[in-house]
Amino acid sequence: MKYVTKEVKIACAGIAAVAVLFFGIKFLRGINMFKATNYYYVAYDNIGGLTVSSPVYADGYNIGIVRNIDYDHERPGHVTVEIDVEEGLRIPKGSQAELVTEMLGTVKMNLLLANNPRERVEVGDTIPGHGNNGLMGEAQKMIPVIQQMLPKMDSILVSLNKLLADPALAATLHNTEQITANLNTTTRQINHLMQNDIPQLTGKLNHISDNFVSISDNLAQTDYNAMLQRIDATLADITRMTDKLNDKDNNLGLLLNDSTLYNNLTRTTGNAADLLEDLKAHPKRYVHFSLFGRKDK
Repeated sequence: MKYVTKEVKIACAGIAAVAVLFFGIKFLRGINMFKATNYYYVAYDNIGGLTVSSPVYADGYNIGIVRNIDYDHERPGHVTVEIDVEEGLRIPKGSQAELVTEMLGTVKMNLLLANNPRERVEVGDTIPGHGNNGLMGEAQKMIPVIQQMLPKMDSILVSLNKLLADPALAATLHNTEQITANLNTTTRQINHLMQNDIPQLTGKLNHISDNFVSISDNLAQTDYNAMLQRIDATLADITRMTDKLNDKDNNLGLLLNDSTLYNNLTRTTGNAADLLEDLKAHPKRYVHFSLFGRKDK
């Protein structure tokens, strides 16, 4: 076995260290050296903080990374981003690469795949890109509006504090509590009424209904023809009695219809009344009684 010098060992160790460092850096950057990929270019006018090794997504799935970013110093506003995506992904023509800023400020790339199954973007071609500030961008747009609203909000808070400190509000709340208590009491009374009085009332109504049914049955069983015949007979009797009263052939008819007889009876009754009065006033004129036979003239 040949002797290996110390210099050779050091050289081998150095080469191994460089290889480990190279592959380690690639691994930390998310580059899989053992997986086949395709590369494409994306053109932007502003990458919004996108960095090398930033993830590339398609439909929410991580399909690659940003390999390189090249800024064109001769044409400001032109940035070319090189991306590596999985070899199996075929990007349809018309697709776009969108940059999205997340809440923590990190930027990722989303491939918006077009619905074009017939035509594909060739490997190494350029894909159009555009920015999307996401939630952070929307929040930045809202900052001026919020700044304009702050004075109004401060005024509203001051007014609200004054309103809360107003004794009238406390009195209103107290009245509201009393109203609520009264409503609770009323509710309990209604519940008691529904549970106790209403069933009794319902029973009475049912009894009354039964009575009406009984009366209706009795009326249905009544012989109206016989009753009408009796009424007709009674009316006939009344008619005959009225005719007799109007007839002068009887004493009662004469009394009612002959004024002479009525006047004579009236005078006779009046004379009888006068006679009784005189008898009461002067009884000795009509009754003579004396032990000695004297007469009062």
